[in-house]
Amino acid sequence: MKKKTTAGGLSLAGFFLCPVLTFILTESYNYNPFTDMKPVVWLLNGSVYWLFAAVLVMLTGRLRMALRLQTLFSMAAGLANYYVLEFRSSPILPWDIFSARTAASVADNFSYALPGRVRWVLSGFALLLVIQQIFRGRVTGGRQRLAGMTAAVLLLFGLAFCLHQDEVISGLRLYDKMFTPGVVQKRNGSAVAFMMEMKYLMVEKPSGYDAKACEGQLKQYGTEPGSGAAEEEKPPNIIVIMDEAFSDPACLGAFSCNQAYMPYFHSLQGAEHTITGTLHVSVLGGNTANTEFEFLTGNTMAFLPQGSIPYQQYIRGRVPSLVLLLQEAGYQCIAMHPYHAKGWNRNQVYPWLGFDEVRFLEDYQDPELVRKYVSDSADFQQIITEYEQRDKSRPLFLFNVTMQNHGGYGQEFVNFTPGIHAQDIQSAALSDYLSLLSLTDQALSDLIGYFAREKERTIVVFFGDHQPGDAVAAPIFRAGGINPEALTREQEASRYQVPFLLWANFEIEEKQEIETSANFLALEVLRQADLPLNGYYGYLETLQRKYPVISAKQVQTAAGERLTDEEREASQELLTYQKLQYYRMFDAEGIHEQICE
Repeated sequence: MKKKTTAGGLSLAGFFLCPVLTFILTESYNYNPFTDMKPVVWLLNGSVYWLFAAVLVMLTGRLRMALRLQTLFSMAAGLANYYVLEFRSSPILPWDIFSARTAASVADNFSYALPGRVRWVLSGFALLLVIQQIFRGRVTGGRQRLAGMTAAVLLLFGLAFCLHQDEVISGLRLYDKMFTPGVVQKRNGSAVAFMMEMKYLMVEKPSGYDAKACEGQLKQYGTEPGSGAAEEEKPPNIIVIMDEAFSDPACLGAFSCNQAYMPYFHSLQGAEHTITGTLHVSVLGGNTANTEFEFLTGNTMAFLPQGSIPYQQYIRGRVPSLVLLLQEAGYQCIAMHPYHAKGWNRNQVYPWLGFDEVRFLEDYQDPELVRKYVSDSADFQQIITEYEQRDKSRPLFLFNVTMQNHGGYGQEFVNFTPGIHAQDIQSAALSDYLSLLSLTDQALSDLIGYFAREKERTIVVFFGDHQPGDAVAAPIFRAGGINPEALTREQEASRYQVPFLLWANFEIEEKQEIETSANFLALEVLRQADLPLNGYYGYLETLQRKYPVISAKQVQTAAGERLTDEEREASQELLTYQKLQYYRMFDAEGIHEQICE
């Protein structure tokens, strides 16, 4: 009897101790739970792990098996979260499950080194698995197990419900700035942070939202074509290139190189028929589709859950877009992307946005590769091919998303030898990135050179989707004496800036040092093409005069002042924008028929 009592006590101790140790090890991949997390955070995360363990115990009927399953799952999930945080500077979020297929398609181009910290954590997990050998408790009785599992699941759901209530979060003093998911996870723990973020799988209606009011408001805006072109002249062709991970790392700090990495792009700053400046984007190191979404719709990620992907979560059919506006204006609309069609659900989303034709990797005939991706040179040559084969009775709108500069820097390839190096900065990743930028710069020079010789009026728009991850940026910060893990708000904002240009082979007013955001960039294209604005773009034109930059990271006034979080929440102009965006995304019946009204 004493032996059974001892075994029972040991099993009970194992049930309570092992989930806590699993929690500590899981957080230790990226953080120090002993210094970064408060006691209430330990209690909440421990409760999640205990309830999860209870579900597994009741499901399997065996304590040892349940504890090991939880440990193995946490070990794998924590390691995956470590790499995701390393590659894109943001942890795993609930909606990343929709991105799993896209992530898998590019996963083999990253380096999966195991630093000392990670090796120690993995050793701790291995030791815990060995220790769990001594726990042999069992739960018998089908009804009892079912009742126990049901109770544990209900308690998990109840805990998640509580973590979705603002009163609970403020009462427990949990970190609630959801637009900084890395900090949320560091302060609140992975399990609690994940539960809190599940609240944002769906987009809530803005305060005071009324669909009829939004419909009426949109009818108040809209413009007619200007006087820049004769009425009988065909509108200009519009070629838009969103170049993967293209940025100018000089915005992070001064450094010198053995040769210029983007001389042609820099030569266009202040050139004739060219508009250049800084584009503020909402993503960093990944989630390319969100910059696409902002450019092609005029919507902003500022009003959507941090880390969400509209292409995968919210677009489920025809939606209002720049593409539909141009289609109504008579444009032939083509989307191109030299990679897999299912990435970010583009094969479905592009037609829903209004594109007449789409081109993916299989449509490129034996293209040149740089590393594992189609080179920008080959991609831009395909743009020229599409242009030459276009329907010449209609103006062309071509939207192209490249792949050459995708992350995974610092590896060796037989078809790519980096030739540009930052002086006094030892970083293979940075050298690779600068060398890739140089190849893009040469390809851009060839493309614009081609259209400069063309007689048909054409606009070329070129911008990056986001900056590369910390593997490229951190060495630049460190060289300037800046700790990349303790950036000021201003330094953090610099990580969300990419350069853009709008060039035309006909007369337009030159501008430089323009600051704008991805949701407003298409508006500039419409203005330079002398095309009419529908109600939504007419509204955006009015809004842009006061707030030329609106992204998920910041809102900036025309005077260059950055709004605080409190000022953003109090702004009636931003609330109106949020309502109109919600209406067009989720609630606009017949909006497609009204697209040009």
